[in-house]
Amino acid sequence: MDANLKPVVKSILEAGTKAYNPKQPKNTKAIKELDELIDRTRTPTAIAALNSLLKPGVVPEWLHRPLKQKLTRVPAEHSDGVRATLEFVASVHPSSTVNVSEAAVPQAKGANITHETLKLASWAISNPPQSITPEAWYSAIAPQLFVLLDGGEGPDLVRAAAYIIGFGILGRGPSGGPGTAGHKFIAEPMLDYLRPPSRLCHEADIDAGEVVDLSKDRTVVSYDNLATALHRLHAVLSGHPNPSLCRRLLFHMALPLWALASWPTPSPPVAAKVCTPALDLLKIRTKLIGDPGVVLLLARNLDYNGGHDKRNPEWIFKSTGDGLIQIVATKHQPLGNTGPPTPRLTLEGMDDKVSKLLDIISSTLTDEKISLGFLELFKRWSESARRSNVDGIAVKQEEEEEDPWARFGETKVLQGMMQRFPEKLATQPKHVLVLVSQILGSPGDSPDGDDKVTGVALSLLSTVITASGFQKSQVDAEVLTVIESSLDRLSKASTDLSKTASNLGLLLRYRDELDPAGPTTTAPTDRQVEDRKTYKLAISYIVDPESPPPVRSEGLNLLSTLITAHSSILDIPGILVLLSSLIADTDEYIYLRVIKLYTQLCDAHPKSVVHEITEGFFDTNEARPLDARLRFGEALLQVIQRLGETFAGALAHETGVALVAAAGRRARRPKTEARQLAAAKAREKRNREAAEAWDGEVPDMGDDEEEEDITAEEKLRDEVLGRIVEGWDGKQGAEDVRVRASALSILGAAVEVNVAGLGRDVVAGAVDLCVSVLQMEKEVEKGILRRAAVVFVLSFVRALDEAREKGRDLGFGFGNLAQEDVMRTLRYVAETDNDGLVVQHAKDVVESLENWRLVRFLSTGSGQDQALGGGLTKLAGLDINPGNGNPGSDDPGEGSSRPKKPRIEEIE
Repeated sequence: MDANLKPVVKSILEAGTKAYNPKQPKNTKAIKELDELIDRTRTPTAIAALNSLLKPGVVPEWLHRPLKQKLTRVPAEHSDGVRATLEFVASVHPSSTVNVSEAAVPQAKGANITHETLKLASWAISNPPQSITPEAWYSAIAPQLFVLLDGGEGPDLVRAAAYIIGFGILGRGPSGGPGTAGHKFIAEPMLDYLRPPSRLCHEADIDAGEVVDLSKDRTVVSYDNLATALHRLHAVLSGHPNPSLCRRLLFHMALPLWALASWPTPSPPVAAKVCTPALDLLKIRTKLIGDPGVVLLLARNLDYNGGHDKRNPEWIFKSTGDGLIQIVATKHQPLGNTGPPTPRLTLEGMDDKVSKLLDIISSTLTDEKISLGFLELFKRWSESARRSNVDGIAVKQEEEEEDPWARFGETKVLQGMMQRFPEKLATQPKHVLVLVSQILGSPGDSPDGDDKVTGVALSLLSTVITASGFQKSQVDAEVLTVIESSLDRLSKASTDLSKTASNLGLLLRYRDELDPAGPTTTAPTDRQVEDRKTYKLAISYIVDPESPPPVRSEGLNLLSTLITAHSSILDIPGILVLLSSLIADTDEYIYLRVIKLYTQLCDAHPKSVVHEITEGFFDTNEARPLDARLRFGEALLQVIQRLGETFAGALAHETGVALVAAAGRRARRPKTEARQLAAAKAREKRNREAAEAWDGEVPDMGDDEEEEDITAEEKLRDEVLGRIVEGWDGKQGAEDVRVRASALSILGAAVEVNVAGLGRDVVAGAVDLCVSVLQMEKEVEKGILRRAAVVFVLSFVRALDEAREKGRDLGFGFGNLAQEDVMRTLRYVAETDNDGLVVQHAKDVVESLENWRLVRFLSTGSGQDQALGGGLTKLAGLDINPGNGNPGSDDPGEGSSRPKKPRIEEIE
């Protein structure tokens, strides 16, 4: 225990004993003094002290419960309780120790915030204890989470806060669904500043007081609050992948986000703080929801500027005098302003809006969704155009509901889509032809009105029938009949479109002859067509470098769905190449999902998956970074565990041989050695140049204040860690110690999964390698490797014991000589090793081996038991004896009937 912590622990223990001693009457004053003691203690110190007191056996049961209650309430009762809890969990969690990607330097905050740390901290912070109501809990932690989310405490804590909010609180129905306390105190403060409810406008009236200055706008949401809400919402939804949460929070936000994203000529600060985040969120919403109806929604609301009711908005977005954006109420307009609350767009502004909308459509929707959205927009526009040209017949209600400016916007978007991506409009030929048949088959009474609509319909028809691959024979007969008869009728009419209709009629009649179909092939099923679309969409989401985390996550979800459904359209080699490139991604959620996809793929394609992962782990070409190789190792471990007893035969043997080679100390990596030499020369050159510049030894420029806070014990620990991390790289050209330890760990898992599947040669080589590691590699930095070696021996014994219990004949076992060599080595390691974990592991394995030998000795002595014990008789060279001893050997197997001959052994 830290020396600075002992007085605090003692004080809390004394105060707690005084407050809750069951032998004394209830002492309210003492309880209050304990609460005050914890309150005035620095939050990190209070958490550490309470945690140390809650360890088993430290305090009596009657004190354990109230102290635990005090600890669980710290996040809500201390102003920095959330951050302190997060940092404490990170400092004590095993995954937060020095990892493979760190340099050998002390960490500023004591630990890394890993994915496992985030999950544990999120659980501790997101779930209110029973002693406090959800409303009180979330109202207390929400401001703290927002502070972290704002970025002032560093990007790592922004990521942590986004994870806690996105997954721990808002991502769960009981705490984040509409109407819950979590939604009220965390989601609503962000959403209500972008789409204010009526109550905010009413609060603005109250804040204004009884005297209202009619010459000024009443601000509902200030610019600062608007920018802050956008930043927080963007940080939550893009910081960690949660597509479902994105859909839920952004579903009703399309129009406010569109108004801000398409704001005309914003200043650079406004564009950076408001317009760009709004555009990013709008793109995320459009991609994840994927509704083609968004084309019609935004086309009809190009000039949207606020309010729940566009015709009579309660509030609007409005520029301030200095060019900022705020939300103002419209109930009382400034004095002298009798016009509409929102000024109409100019034609130039309309063109700019249309261009921005087309950019969003083309970058977020698939070709099929663009085509469907266009058809929906075109259908509405054509119906509106026909209604407007009926001679004197118009329903009054329709006239009132029709917005001429919205109709004009629809027309501009329609024209823009036809000019910008006409090839995408023909990706749904069936829908296009049905709509064209409806338009051409139901002409209006006004020739002038029909010319506009009919002209666009003929243009669409031309796009479809001139597309490559179009076959007239594949068109529905009724639709084709209507189109042909309509074209014939139009060609005979005296209009500007008659020539176009005549040409299209001839082209349609002879289309199949102009482009005859190739060899007859089986048409894809509807499921294959949909799967192909899903696959294409998933790949586009994953590989697009601009895809935010929720969109990439959705792409991985789509790919996972196809894999679990065993879709026939999957390109397995292509997927494996994609996964191999993604596993090196810096985002944890990406490579963790990649590992999961590997395990899903191995069900149907075990050989391809295992070969790809093994190659990535072994890295023959020395092209992959260390982190990627270790992740391949994690993937291989999970795949082997998933395969279980099916991990056997040539596949298991080849994989085992590769793992033994990777774990061995004789592997040489010349390219790595060349890189290490180049780095060493560069480092030496920099040091030499620095020494020349300082005319002597370079002084230490570290922070004196930080150095004073580090104790001698901590400084020594950091130096040891530095030497260990530096030594993990091994000698120049040697395999990295971490990779070797990972290979032994994977071998241990494979042995426990199916020891018989690996084969006796691989198992014998692995046991021999482990003994060699324990005897010869004594360096401090090799501690993780020796731990893996000891654990492998334990895994091997467990596998043999399980086989004995199940009565399985493996064809090899653990011979007496091999047992003695391993036991002698482990006992020596348990007494002399310089790594505490290695010592403890060795003692545990020795005890397990002794118990296993005793069980075998007391067994019934059946033929199976004897066979299981008479296999590995040597370690150096490992002679394998699957039967009753090797003929001619001085050491017959346990099942041999020949008497053992005396032998002389040379002992070093």
